[in-house]
Amino acid sequence: MTVEEGLLARWIELAGEQFGAVGSELIDRYREPHRRYHTVDHLAAMLSVIDDLAQDAHEVAAVRYAAFFHDAIYAVDRADNEERSAELAETTLSALGARAELVGEVGRLVRLTATHRTAADDRNGNVLCDADLAILAADASGYAAYTRAVRAEYAHVPDDLFRAGRAAVLRKLAEQPRLFRTPTARRRYEEAARANLAAELAALTTEQPDALR
Repeated sequence: MTVEEGLLARWIELAGEQFGAVGSELIDRYREPHRRYHTVDHLAAMLSVIDDLAQDAHEVAAVRYAAFFHDAIYAVDRADNEERSAELAETTLSALGARAELVGEVGRLVRLTATHRTAADDRNGNVLCDADLAILAADASGYAAYTRAVRAEYAHVPDDLFRAGRAAVLRKLAEQPRLFRTPTARRRYEEAARANLAAELAALTTEQPDALR
């Protein structure tokens, strides 16, 4: 089974077989040629982590829907990807006949991925954001592949500008008291993610750009 087939099976389990075509169209968005990290593999990995954290969510179906939509619209030259993805989620789910409460919650969750800042008692938001950031705790080879993929998505950006921008993003993450909010994710990922962030920040602020390729 391909990654795409697995994702479609997950969508059908969530939304129903009658909406399989909608799921296929949604999954195809993650196969756009300009994507290198925000791909079907990222979506599949997120859903797997959500499975692991399901007990920490208030309504795990809403979290899974939000994962499917969170990067549905992705363009590196725009700052409103999350907002546009949230609007797509709301429009699509409303058209499928989803209840208003679910539509609103999925839209809210997708918007949270713009900042990954959630309230302590936001169980759904904490699970979604933890799943989105779980890549930060990857092993050495996985993290290196992740950083290469992110750089490839921004291949049009000069190296000095990319390094400065990427470092700023990582500093904002590192300044948070906790990267992960759910007890399970914090136990599994926090230490490794902190080490990876520190190492990447050190590499970004040296005069050795080839180390990032």
